[in-house]
Amino acid sequence: MNPHATPVKTAIVYHSGYGHTTRMAIAIAEGSGPDAVLVAIDAEGNIAEDAWQILAGADAILFGSPTYMGGPSWQFKRFADASSKIWFEGGWQNKIFGGFTNSASINGDKLNTLEYFFLLAGQHAGIWVGMDIKPANVKASKRDDLNRMGSYIAPMAQTPADASPEEMSSGDLETARLYGVRVALIAGYLRSGKSQSA
Repeated sequence: MNPHATPVKTAIVYHSGYGHTTRMAIAIAEGSGPDAVLVAIDAEGNIAEDAWQILAGADAILFGSPTYMGGPSWQFKRFADASSKIWFEGGWQNKIFGGFTNSASINGDKLNTLEYFFLLAGQHAGIWVGMDIKPANVKASKRDDLNRMGSYIAPMAQTPADASPEEMSSGDLETARLYGVRVALIAGYLRSGKSQSA
């Protein structure tokens, strides 16, 4: 089945400190289809005024941030707080949601960042999409295998602190891309009124 048979609008809203999260956002956009839009949160925690309209018109919204000190960046949190007016009005209710994160350490407490995104989506009465890729967790597993972080909530990436965005694991980026495909697919089912078994 073509994951983009029902065109969907996906908005990927993210903050990136050094470019690694941007690469993940781009990979997710590639998987999400031609109508995916990147919405960057700037160094002051703001998005462009017209970006709020992009989010309002999206079928699916994905949250992205590096994991800093066990959670999302303060810039992302500022964006999240700014969404409280939308929460009050129920503007994102029943949208599809997902998320993604990167940190330098294998663990790095990335789960807390994804849980923050999950709770934010829940506050907005959204529908969260989890992963469908089994983890690479055997002795033969390599750094560039899919879902090597073993996450089920959403994609996690690990990039050494002294590695450039160009040195990111190709497996982490492909995991993000495939997650974009999945989110768009499920958003398409919801938009068309079809079930996955249809």
